[in-house]
Amino acid sequence: MGRRFPLSIDRNIYIGNLDVDEAKRIYFKKITKKLDYEEVDVLDSLGRLTFEAIYAKTSVPHYNAAAMDGIVVKAEKTYGASEVNPVILVEGKDFEYINTGNLVTEPYDSVIMIEDVIEIGEGKVKIIKPAYPWQHIRPIGEDIIATEMIISSKHKIRPVDLGALISGGIKTVKVYKKPKIGIIPTGSELVERVDELKEGKILESNSRVFEGLILEYGGIPKRYKPVEDDYNLLKEAIIKGIEDNDILLVNAGSSAGSKDYTVKIIKELGEVVVHGVALKPGKPTILGLINNKPVIGIPGYPVSAYLVFETFVKPLIFKFQGIDTDECNIIKAILSKRIVSSLKHKELVRVTLGHINGKYIATPLVRGAGVTMSLVRADGILEIPKNIEGIESGKEVQIKLLKAEKEIKNRLVSIGSHDLIMDVISDMMKISSGHVGSMGGIMAMRRRECHISPIHLLDPNTGQYNIPYVKKYFRGNKMVVIKGVKRLQGFIVAKGNPYNIKSFSDLTRDDITFINRQKGSGTRVLLDYNLKKIGIDANDIKGYQREMNTHMSVAMAVKTGIATTGVGILSAARAVGLDFIPVGYEDYDFLIPFEYLEKIEIQRFISILKSHEFQKRVEKLGGYKFKDTGEIIIVN
Repeated sequence: MGRRFPLSIDRNIYIGNLDVDEAKRIYFKKITKKLDYEEVDVLDSLGRLTFEAIYAKTSVPHYNAAAMDGIVVKAEKTYGASEVNPVILVEGKDFEYINTGNLVTEPYDSVIMIEDVIEIGEGKVKIIKPAYPWQHIRPIGEDIIATEMIISSKHKIRPVDLGALISGGIKTVKVYKKPKIGIIPTGSELVERVDELKEGKILESNSRVFEGLILEYGGIPKRYKPVEDDYNLLKEAIIKGIEDNDILLVNAGSSAGSKDYTVKIIKELGEVVVHGVALKPGKPTILGLINNKPVIGIPGYPVSAYLVFETFVKPLIFKFQGIDTDECNIIKAILSKRIVSSLKHKELVRVTLGHINGKYIATPLVRGAGVTMSLVRADGILEIPKNIEGIESGKEVQIKLLKAEKEIKNRLVSIGSHDLIMDVISDMMKISSGHVGSMGGIMAMRRRECHISPIHLLDPNTGQYNIPYVKKYFRGNKMVVIKGVKRLQGFIVAKGNPYNIKSFSDLTRDDITFINRQKGSGTRVLLDYNLKKIGIDANDIKGYQREMNTHMSVAMAVKTGIATTGVGILSAARAVGLDFIPVGYEDYDFLIPFEYLEKIEIQRFISILKSHEFQKRVEKLGGYKFKDTGEIIIVN
């Protein structure tokens, strides 16, 4: 008959019926394992979760590249070209043929599409439309700029991210370690091969399902041979399983039968946190700890086993990797910006998403075929069918999510001025940033398309930053300005300042080519304010009309010789190894509606601004001061 235990030890009479969410909360709170990382080759990083933010080591492209097939020319040679006054160019003297992606070198500074070139023989071509400088040329850093963040920490690396990492010169990546998960099937009735099957025996299959699920969810499975219904054999197997793994699953033996030993052994070796949950099927689940490692007793019936695995083991595997469990799906969103589309093609538009006042707002990303980062930053895909010219702003559209809905809902949407500190903040909390300049942020806030708008707008009448603009554009609305940082603006110049640029008056010199920020940006307002103060006409500045959307783009334009100088922030100049001529500090603040002030995400944002970690990281960038950072100013 075999040895029998007394009834008090032999049978588990008391099984609880704890609410599933409560059981999960109690259990997960007790699991205190510190997450660790390993460094892997970037080629092996697909599907892994980043342990820290990853910054580009090289720019993409890393040389000025032709964006079209055609001819490369010096733009000024084509000025005045028209149908009635064509310009004749000679190969080798005035132009060279060039293919997409080829290097553009001096003295050439413009590409004309082959479709716009009329060949007239003897190595000559005719041009009937003038080119302009840097036409159809991808400047260094158009897609990725060295030192900018490619992906944040706790980001699951997708194929599009892999492409951006490789392009950005990344060789190895720190990722969260995959948890090792042991699987012990139990039961004297279990066999592993079909030729062993006979009456009273069943083929063991649950552990194979678990293996597949563990691999799918990013863990490393270790399956053990089935253990008979013997107390000592099972105890020995559990001790071995705990030594070998981070998580241990014991399949069957979790109920109240005379041979259901799992709960007794966990009690003996560690702690039973929960035995019995309000889940049908799956009630006799055991949630335990041995040596501070999770041990889960899973019922033996296949349906119960699968449901319990999905309910408790899947989120635990993800917890060990810092991954959310929500699945992506299709949602409805309001389009924040008009999209023009070709009638000839079905178009897949990458969008970012924000959840504002109970509805999703979809903002299209840059649509160029060479812009890898638009895929990295995309939250979803909007499909525009063939034969539709586009979609108007404010229309409801369907978005196929590329990220978890919970991730999108639980983050701040920031639209406004660009600054490198936004990368720091987005690595410390979930935040989606759109760089449209300070006035663009003001307009987005008026349409309630964002939670927060970074702004640095100088009022020329009062010399005060930001507050006058809030009063002007939000009359009758109660708004809040959260004080941010004092940041240093100035002239970004080449190493050694070879053109000896000292002040705004130098911008009118013949040997200076300027690069500007877009209309509505705070930096543009600062520039125009200073030009007006000293009586300079913007038309006298060569390059004033050429615009960039970020400080890093301005810095790269100077770095690559597209421009002699531009106005920007010290941190951008430092990031690409340039010199900097200070103009002065400005207030870079954050605008929110008053009713958002108590939102959990806003409170977390404020706490980050005030934190030592944030300020320490920002100080390393250079060019920032902290004065009243995180202070709340209510503006009526």
